[in-house]
Amino acid sequence: MHRFVLHNDEIRECGDKLLSAGQMGVLGGWGVFSTVRVSAGVLIAFERHWARMERDAARLRVPFPSEPDYMRARLLRLIQANHAENATLRVVVVRNGNGKWAARGQRTFDLVALTAELTDWGPAARLAVEPNARFAGSPYTGTKSTSWVLNLLYLEQAQVRGFDEIILLNERGEVSECASANIFVCQGSEVWTPPLSSGCLPGVTRELLLSEVRAEGIAVGQRTLHLEDLEQADEVFITSVTRDLLPAASVEGLAIRRRGEVRGRLEEAYRRYVEVYAAAHRAPAAAEERS
Repeated sequence: MHRFVLHNDEIRECGDKLLSAGQMGVLGGWGVFSTVRVSAGVLIAFERHWARMERDAARLRVPFPSEPDYMRARLLRLIQANHAENATLRVVVVRNGNGKWAARGQRTFDLVALTAELTDWGPAARLAVEPNARFAGSPYTGTKSTSWVLNLLYLEQAQVRGFDEIILLNERGEVSECASANIFVCQGSEVWTPPLSSGCLPGVTRELLLSEVRAEGIAVGQRTLHLEDLEQADEVFITSVTRDLLPAASVEGLAIRRRGEVRGRLEEAYRRYVEVYAAAHRAPAAAEERS
């Protein structure tokens, strides 16, 4: 983590004591968050992160900023303070107050953000498998809340066993997602990812591959997937803001293939999207400095 953090309207040292015992959003995991890629000082696909956080906050009754510019301006100040022009940024909106634990005069929410260096995930990921780890029938399925302990626990247990990530199956035995990534399979020129009805989160990289990133001759869509579909696929890969399109080296209990170039072509198209987006959204002063 970098030296400075954002706390509401202030840039503070990461070691400062900023949170209080009465914040039920902190103690109860009552908030929403997103992880954003920063490239050339630009918050990539910020409008998509904002829209998802705003939607999830409404479903989870988390008070939320009314304007995206309120959040964007403060995040850009944090990026500048940490010289984090190419980094990972975590932004969290925490609900404050709940019944007798609410403090007088407390804000309805706290906005917290921090940045860190990009992670080197290696050339490919080894994936474990966990049955019954997603409940697709929940009314809150697909929300990205700060109640993240089960994801972290699944991931930590997989890593203890020598894996890098873990595929989470839902109550119907369908492939849903990974603990911190979405999953895709390539079959010929077709690329498939589980639908939201599987219980997966609508990851921003997933959304971009479905709606904006294009590679000639390749079709990307949603389809119910089972473990046997992973074995029959030409390629399996996972996506997240920090991983881009990371191939799967292996899947626990399966014999998967690694053939073809579809994933690689999609990854090239995705990286072009990021470059074009960053160039189009640079602040005027930053653009002049680079010209």
